Amino acid sequence: MIHAPYTSAMRSIQQKHLYLTLVALLWTSSLPATGQYECRLKSENGKKVFRERSNQSFTVQEQPLIRLTPLSRQIHCEVIREVKLECSVNEPYTVELYLVLSTQNFEVLGTGNSSSYSFLIPICEKTKHTFTCQVFGRKESKRTTLEITTGDPVCEDDVFGTGNLGQMAVGSCERDEVGERKGVCQEDGSWREVENNCILGPVQELLLQSEFLDANSLPGFLDTLSDVTVNFTEEVVKSPTNINAIVDILSNVANTSLPINSDLAEDILLTACVLTTYGAWKTWESLNNDTRNASQMRRIYTFLQSLETITELSFVLDIDFDKSFNEESNDVFVNASRAIQKQCRTPQSSCQLSGFRPGSTIGDYTIRGASLSDTELQAIQTGIFLDLSETYPIIFDSQSSLKLEPTTVISQQKATVTCGPPPADLNLGTNWTAEWRFNNRPITRDENLYEFSKVNEEAVLTLKRFFGTDIGQYECRLKSGQKIFRERSNRNFTLQEQPLIQLTPLSRQIHCEVIREVKIECSVNEPYTVELRNSTGVLGTGKSNISYNITINCDDMEHTFTCQVFGRKELKRTTLEITTGDPVCEDDVFGTGNLGQMAVGSCERDEVGERKGVCQEDGSWREVENNCILGPVQELLLQSDLLDANSLPGFLDTLSDVTVSFTEEVVKSPTNINAIVDILSNVANTSLPINSDLAEDILLTAGVLTTDGARETWESLNNDTRNASQTKRSFTFLQSLETITGLINDVSLAIDTPSILLNKTTFTDSFNASFNSSVTIVISEPGEGEKNITVMTFASMDNVLPARDEANSSRFDINGRVVLVQTSIGNSPINISFTFNLNNPSLVDPQCVFWNFSLFDDRGGWDNEGCMLVEIKNGSVTCNCNHLTSFSILMSPFVNCEVCSLITFIGVGISMASLVICLIIEAVIWRKIRRNTTSYLRHVSIVNIAVSLLIADIWFIIGASISKASGDNRDACSAATFFIHFFYLAMFFWMLALALLLLYRTVSVIVGGLSKRSMLAIGFSVGYGGPIIIAVITIAATAPSERYKQGKFCWLNFTGSFTIIAFVLPALTIVLFNLIVLIVVLFKMLRRRAVTDSAQAGQRNVLLLIARTLAVLTPLFGLTWGLGIGTLADPENQGIHIAFSFFNSLQGFFILVFGLLLDKKVRSEIAIKSQISGSGTSSTSAGNSSSAFGFLRLWRQGRDGNNISSNDSNVTQSLNPS
Repeated sequence: MIHAPYTSAMRSIQQKHLYLTLVALLWTSSLPATGQYECRLKSENGKKVFRERSNQSFTVQEQPLIRLTPLSRQIHCEVIREVKLECSVNEPYTVELYLVLSTQNFEVLGTGNSSSYSFLIPICEKTKHTFTCQVFGRKESKRTTLEITTGDPVCEDDVFGTGNLGQMAVGSCERDEVGERKGVCQEDGSWREVENNCILGPVQELLLQSEFLDANSLPGFLDTLSDVTVNFTEEVVKSPTNINAIVDILSNVANTSLPINSDLAEDILLTACVLTTYGAWKTWESLNNDTRNASQMRRIYTFLQSLETITELSFVLDIDFDKSFNEESNDVFVNASRAIQKQCRTPQSSCQLSGFRPGSTIGDYTIRGASLSDTELQAIQTGIFLDLSETYPIIFDSQSSLKLEPTTVISQQKATVTCGPPPADLNLGTNWTAEWRFNNRPITRDENLYEFSKVNEEAVLTLKRFFGTDIGQYECRLKSGQKIFRERSNRNFTLQEQPLIQLTPLSRQIHCEVIREVKIECSVNEPYTVELRNSTGVLGTGKSNISYNITINCDDMEHTFTCQVFGRKELKRTTLEITTGDPVCEDDVFGTGNLGQMAVGSCERDEVGERKGVCQEDGSWREVENNCILGPVQELLLQSDLLDANSLPGFLDTLSDVTVSFTEEVVKSPTNINAIVDILSNVANTSLPINSDLAEDILLTAGVLTTDGARETWESLNNDTRNASQTKRSFTFLQSLETITGLINDVSLAIDTPSILLNKTTFTDSFNASFNSSVTIVISEPGEGEKNITVMTFASMDNVLPARDEANSSRFDINGRVVLVQTSIGNSPINISFTFNLNNPSLVDPQCVFWNFSLFDDRGGWDNEGCMLVEIKNGSVTCNCNHLTSFSILMSPFVNCEVCSLITFIGVGISMASLVICLIIEAVIWRKIRRNTTSYLRHVSIVNIAVSLLIADIWFIIGASISKASGDNRDACSAATFFIHFFYLAMFFWMLALALLLLYRTVSVIVGGLSKRSMLAIGFSVGYGGPIIIAVITIAATAPSERYKQGKFCWLNFTGSFTIIAFVLPALTIVLFNLIVLIVVLFKMLRRRAVTDSAQAGQRNVLLLIARTLAVLTPLFGLTWGLGIGTLADPENQGIHIAFSFFNSLQGFFILVFGLLLDKKVRSEIAIKSQISGSGTSSTSAGNSSSAFGFLRLWRQGRDGNNISSNDSNVTQSLNPS
C-alpha cells in the first residue's frame, strides 16, 4: 500500500494539472542482476531441455571513485608556503600518490586507501608541479598541476585556492560526489561559482543504469533509487545537479513503458516525494529562474508530467473465446465497454476498453488521469465484476494469495491450502462451491490423497501425504451462480526430507580381547540436529555428525547408544554386547563374530535399511540379506502407490532425474532395481494417459536398468532360487513397459534415448520401417482402415532377460535387439516380418522367438510358437511371426548336434579310463624306462600329458554338471573354467615339450647335448609355467567384470571379452608347431633312405614307417585339435563337429594305444611283470625292443644292410631306448 503522507504530496502536485506518466500493470516477475540465473538448452524439437541454475549471486563492486585535492590551480608562493595534497579512493581499492618528474620518471609519495602529502613550495620561481593519484593496479587516475606564481592574489578560499582577477579555477566536489565545480575570481576578492556538476556517486550510477532498464532489472533498480534518495535527502534537495539527475531517471523509467505494480509504484513515490519536500524549494526556484539555461526551467514540467497515471486493468470472462469479441458491435464488447464506462468515469479520469487478448477472454481496459488509490481501483473492479456477472460468468481475481500451511513441509507429512474468504462486496453469499486446480489441472477427489472442507467461510484443501511432486501453483475457484472468486498461490511449498539417521556400528558382539576401542558415529541429513546418548546421559549434539570413542572393558556386559533427532521422535539404537575369546570373523561392516552368528550391518550414506551377514568357517561374513535402498528411491516407491493425473508428470520427472543421477548405485543394487521395477509397475497400473514428455522420462528410467552395468545384478535376480518373486522381476519389468506402451495417447512420436528407441506412427495398407539401423519391421495385409503401430527398440535388454527357451536350455544367447511391438489391429490375423542385425555374427543356430510371459510358472521365457526363420544373410536374420509382443533372436555358440554331445560324453569316459590304465602301466614299468635318458624324458612327457588330460576331463564333467544345475553357481563355474583352461593348456604345452625333445634328438639342435636335469627343468617350465601364466592373467583381467566365462557355461567367453582366445591361440600355435616338427622328422627319414636295387620293397617299408609314425605322433602331438579350425571356419558343418568330437574325446584312448601299447619295450616289460606275478619267477627278454619312436628304425634298413651316418645315429638313439 502507498503511504498516506506521500499520497497527499502527490495530490498537492496534481493541482498544477501536470502529471508524471506511470504504467500500473501487474508485474509478474523480477530477476535482479544479483539474483538467480537459469539457462535452458533445448533440442531442435523442443522436447529435450537441459536446465542449469546458478547457486550463488554476483557480488557488485562499485567503480573506483578517486578524490584528489586540490585540483589544478595557481599557487601564489608569497602567500602560500605549503600545500596539503589529499588522494583517496572508495573501498576496497588502494591508491598511490606520486610526483611526476618527467614522462618516464616519478616519485611515489604515499600508498593506501587514503594518502596525504604536504608539499613545501620552493623558491618563488614560475614552475609547475604535477601530481597523480592512481588506483593501484588499475588505469583509473586523476592529475593535478600546481602552477607557482608570484605577487599577491586577489581571491583566496579553500575551494578554489588563490587567483587573480577574472581568473577561472577548478574546485573539488564533496566526498561521495563525482564531477567538479568552476569559479571566477571577482573584484571583491571572492570566488563566484559559475558551474557545479558535482553529483552523488550512487545517483550518477543510477542515472547511467536508467537508460538500460528492462523487466528483470526494474524492481531492484527502483528499490535502490528510493533507498539512495531517502538516505541522501539533504544532499539531493540542496543540489540542482542531483535533482536534475533524479528527474531524468524518473523520466527514463516512464519512457520504458514497463508495467508497474504497487511495490514499484511505492518506490517511485518515495523518490518523488523527496524532491517535493520543503528543503528543495530554493533549489527548484533556482532551476525555474535560470534564464541562462532554458532546459533547467523545464525541470518542474518534466517532473510533474510523470504524475499522470495510465492504469491498465483487466477482467476475465469464463466463456468460450470467439475472435469476434474485439468487434465493437459485438454484444460482449458492447456490454463490457458499457460496464467499464459506468464504473470508472470521474471528473479527473477517463476509461476505455482496450480489447480482448488474442485467443483469450481476458479483457483489458485503461484508466487515464489522476492517480487513484487502491481502494478506488478496487471499487471500480468490483463494480465491473458485479455488472458483467448479470450477463456472463466472470472471474474476480483476489488481491491476496492462497495461504500455505506449513510453508516448509516434511516429506509424507500433512499440508493445507486455504482459500478465501471472498470479499463481502462480491455478493457470493455462503452457498458457494469450491474447485481446486494444481498447475492448471483440476484436482479430482481422491480420499487417499486429498481432503476438501469448508471452515469459517474458507475453502480448505488438505494434502494428506506431501511429496516433492506437490510443489507447484495452486488455484482455488469459489463459484456462486455466474460469479467466480479466484485465488492463486504466489509462492511454493518448501519440501524438507524426512530425517535420515545413520548410526554405526549397529548392534553386534564386541570381542574385548581383540577390540579395545569402538567409534560410535551418529549423523542425520540437513537441516536436522541429532544427539547421541547412553544410559549416563547425552554424549554429544550436532547438525551433521557426532563421533564418540568408547573404551571396551571385558568386565562390561553391554553398552547401548541412542541416536535421536533433536526435538523429534525419530531415533536409532545400537547395543554392543561385550564377549571374550577370539572371533572367527571380522570386518568393517559386520564387526566381529563367532561361527554361524548373524550380524547386522549399516547401509551406505544416502541409503535406508540394513544388511545382514552370517559368519562362515573361512573367517568371512557372507551377506544373506541386503535391503538397503536409496532414500530418494524409497520415497518415490511410497509415492507411486498414490499417483494421479496431477502428480504423475512431476513424479516421472523426478524418477528419471534420480535414476540417471544415481545410475551406478541403482544398477549395482538388486533392492534399488526391484524398487524401480515396482514403481514402473505402479505407473502402468494407474492407466493414466502417457504423453511424449512422460514417455521420455519412463524410457530414461528404464534405460538405466538395461545398461551393461546392471547385467550382473539381473543375473542374480533371475537365478535367485531362494526367492521365487525375485526371478519374476524381468517379467514384471517388461510387462510394465508393454502396458505403458499401450497408454501412450500421442498419435505419432519418436523418442530416442541412449538405451531405448520409441516410435509411434500410423499406417493404412502396409508398414515398412527401420529402427536405429538394427531392426526392420514389415507388416503386410493389415486389414482395412488407418491403424497405428508402436515400436520400442531396446539396445541392451539382453542384460535383463535371461536367454532361456521353452526347453529351459542355457545354450543360447540373445543375439539381436529386443523389439516390443503393439498395433491397433487387435485380434485380426497379422503377418509381421523382422530383420535383426546380429550382435555377434559368429553364433549359429538362430531361433526366432518372442517373450512368453506364461512360461516357467509365470517367470517368462523365450518361445518360438508362431514365429519362423526366413533367411540368414549378410550378418542379419529375418523372421516371420503371426502375432505381436516382444521379439528377438536367440543364437548359440554351439551347433545343435545331439550326436556330438553323445560322442563327447562317451569318448571322454573311455578316455578317462584309458588314461588311468596308462598311468598304471607307467607306474609298473617306471624303473626300466629310467635307465635310458631319451626314453625317460619321453615317458615323463607322456605321464604329464596323461595327468593333465585326465584332470581336465574330470573338470570338464564337473563343469557340465554345474552348467545344468539351477541356482547361482557363478563362483563354482568360474573355478571349473579356470582348471579346465589350465589343464588343457598344460596338456598342449607338454605335447610341445615332447615335440621339442623329438626335434632335438632328430636334428641335433644343441651341440654337445643337454643333461637330464636341464632337460627336465626345461620340460616342467614349458609344461606348467606357460599354462599357469596364461590362465592366471586371463581370469585376473576378466573375472572382476564378469567377462571371464560364457554365461552359465563353464567355459571361456567367446562372445563378449573373447577370453576363448587365451586357449585357442596357444593351442593352435602348438598344434601348428608340432605339425611342422612331424614334417621335419619325416623329411629327415625320407632324405636319408638308402636307394637299393629292391626299390619297391623299400617304398613299402617307408610307407609303413610313415603310417605308423603318424599314428603314434598324432595323438601325442595333439594334431587332431587342428580340426577346431574347421569348426570355426564352417560352424554349421556337423560332419566337422562330429570328427572333432570323436578324435578329441578319445585322445586318452589313442595315447594309451599308440603311446604305450604299440611300444614293444613296454609290452615286453608288461609280459615280464605278468610272468613274475603269475609264476613267482622272473625272466628277461633278450630280444630287441622297440618303442613307438622305434618305428623310425626302419629307415636305417636298406637292400644291402647299409649303415647310416654318424649324424643320423643321433636320431636312432633319440627314438630307441636301450
